[in-house]
Amino acid sequence: MSDVIQNMITRRSVRRYKPDMVPRDVVEKIAEAGTYAATGLGTQSPIIIAVMDKEVRDRLSRLNAKILNSDSDPFYGAPVVLIVLAEKKYMTHTYDGTLVMANLMLAAHDQKLGSCWIHRAKEEFELPEGREFLRSLGIEGDYEGIGHCILGYTDGPEPKAAPRKESYVYFVE
Repeated sequence: MSDVIQNMITRRSVRRYKPDMVPRDVVEKIAEAGTYAATGLGTQSPIIIAVMDKEVRDRLSRLNAKILNSDSDPFYGAPVVLIVLAEKKYMTHTYDGTLVMANLMLAAHDQKLGSCWIHRAKEEFELPEGREFLRSLGIEGDYEGIGHCILGYTDGPEPKAAPRKESYVYFVE
């Protein structure tokens, strides 16, 4: 079996992280892998915001938790958050951003890091605080939050995969 397929089979969502920061060059490799995701008509509608600053990361965590009406950390202690947004003017923007998220998680696994897709990015960046965050970075346009890819060193064993259901694949021959 190829390394690529093995990576797809063994990647899991991790929900417990060590506080150790991931080196910037590793985050750059992972983000670069995200930029090579397929996009409808090659539009490259998504953008990735790599958040490595703890204060900003914590502020985004609180904003995400607010949507849940929770005080917990929805980023599970992960020190890095890769935010994926996509321009709404492209009809495939949601799919484009989803493929970026998949590439990011697979690249993180390849780099021996844990990752997890955290939702509520859509709601987060519809809030005034989310829109202001984008403006503070000089990001203009009508972007929709697709997801947060949290990254870090796994604290404990990685979860095991659930057995695959029998009716997952149908062949028409």
